[in-house]
Amino acid sequence: MSRYDSRSVDPASYRERRSDSGFGGSSNYRSGTREADGSQPQRKVDLDGLIPFEKNFYVESPSVAAMTESEVDEYRLKREITVDGRQVPKPVTSFRDTGFPDYVMQEIEKAGFTEPTPIQAQGWPMALKGRDLIGIAETGSGKTLAYLLPAIVHVNAQPMLAPGDGPIVLVLAPTRELAVQIQQEASKFGASSRIKNTCIYGGVPKGPQVRDLQKGVEIVIATPGRLIDMLESHNTNLRRVTYLVLDEADRMLDMGFEPQIKKIVSQIRPDRQTLYWSATWPKEVEQLARQSLIDPYKVIIGSPELKANHSIQQRVEIISENKKYSKLVTLLEDIMDGSRILIFLDTKKGCDQITRQLRMDGWPALSIHGDKSQQERDWVLSEFKSGKSPIMTATDVAARGLDVKDVKFVINYDFPGSLEDYVHRIGRTGRAGATGTAYTFFTAANGRFAKDLVNILEEAGQKVSSELVAMARGAPPPPPGGFRDRGSRYSSGRTWN
Repeated sequence: MSRYDSRSVDPASYRERRSDSGFGGSSNYRSGTREADGSQPQRKVDLDGLIPFEKNFYVESPSVAAMTESEVDEYRLKREITVDGRQVPKPVTSFRDTGFPDYVMQEIEKAGFTEPTPIQAQGWPMALKGRDLIGIAETGSGKTLAYLLPAIVHVNAQPMLAPGDGPIVLVLAPTRELAVQIQQEASKFGASSRIKNTCIYGGVPKGPQVRDLQKGVEIVIATPGRLIDMLESHNTNLRRVTYLVLDEADRMLDMGFEPQIKKIVSQIRPDRQTLYWSATWPKEVEQLARQSLIDPYKVIIGSPELKANHSIQQRVEIISENKKYSKLVTLLEDIMDGSRILIFLDTKKGCDQITRQLRMDGWPALSIHGDKSQQERDWVLSEFKSGKSPIMTATDVAARGLDVKDVKFVINYDFPGSLEDYVHRIGRTGRAGATGTAYTFFTAANGRFAKDLVNILEEAGQKVSSELVAMARGAPPPPPGGFRDRGSRYSSGRTWN
C-alpha cells in the first residue's frame, strides 16, 4: 500500500511483455489485443513470484474532463503537440490539473514555475497512467521534470525499501554531466518526501557510490558502463525497478551503449513502466523502442523532423580552416560581455590547443572533454557556471545534458559530425525560454552537410547566405577567407548569416 496515496491498484494498468526478444520486451508495439502489424496477440508472460505494484495514478481533473475534442486539438496545435497511441489522455493546461500530491505541488510552487511546458502538459498524464511512453522534445523543453515528478509519485506508492533492495526508479543517461544534473533535480523535488537517490558514473572512486547503494536508494541515475560494474560486483540489483527511464536514448546509441542497455534492461522485471526520452527519433532508437516498449504513448513536441530551437539566432560563416582562430578572436572581441560562451571542437587535442592559445592571448578560457578527470571536469563546470571563466571549450561531451542557464553564445569552431549534434550543440543556449546566438564556422570539408543545414536554418526562419545555398546545390565553396558584405567589418556582425 502506498505511503502517500491511498488509491488502489488499477488492474488495467498491468500488461504483459514478451521475454524471448533478449531485451525483456516485445518485438512489436502492442495496440489493444492485437499486434501493430495485425498478427495475433503476444503470448502471456509468467509473472509468478513478482509482487504486483501500483503504477496508474492519474485521475483526470473536472476541468480537463470538460475540455471538448476541439479544445484539445486547438491546445495541441497551438503548442505543437503531436500524439499517438491508444486512448491518449487530454493534456493538462495548468499545474492544478495534474493531480500531483501536495508534496510535489509545493516543490513546483517553490521553483516558481507558472505553467507546464508542452512536453509536461502532455507527458505528465501519460506517465502517471502507468503506460510506456516515448517523448520527443528539443533540449531545454523541461523533459527532465516530465519524467521525474511522475517517478516521485510512483516511488511513494510502492512499499518501503527492505535491506538488500535495489532502486525502484532507474534513469539511464549517456554522460556524467547529464546524470549529475538529473540528480540535482531529483534531490530538489524528492526532498519533501524523503526520497533518496544516488548518481552512478565512471571516472570517480566507486566507494561513495557503493555505500549509497548499500544503504538503499529509491532512485538511481546512472551511466550504463558504471552501472553494469555495480551489478556485476553485486553492489546493487534491479529486481525492484518498476519505473525505467532512458534519457537521451539517441545519444546513448550514438555512443555505442546499445549492448550495455540491453544487458541492463534484461535484468528488470518485464511488467515495468518504461519511458524513452529524446530530442531526435532516428531509426536506431525507434528499433530499440520497438524491442522494449509495450503499447506506448508517443508525444512529439514540434515537428518530428530534425529542427533547431527557434529562440536561437543561427549565424553561419563559410571560412577556410587556417582562418578559424583569427576569426574566433575577432568574434570574441565583438561579443564578449561577461556572458557565458561555449566553444565546440571535434577533438580533445583541439580543445586543449585552442584553450591554451586563448589563454596565452589573455582570454579566460577552460576546457572540458573525456580525457579530463571527473574532479577536473566538475571544477571546470563550476568555474564556467560561476562566471569566473566565462569561456569554455568542449567536445561533444557537453553537447547534451549541459544545462547552464545563462549561456548566451555557442560557437561551433568545428562543425560536428552530424546534424543531430549540431542541433544539440546550439541547444546549449536559448534554454527555458531564453534567447541565444549560435555562430558556426563552415568549411569546404563540411560541404556534405550544407543541404541539411540550409533546411534547418530555413525551418527556423534564419537568414541563409547565397554562398551556403550554392554549396547545398553542389557549387564549390567561395574563395578562402569567407564571405562578407561589401564595405563591412567582420566585427560588426553583418558578415554572419
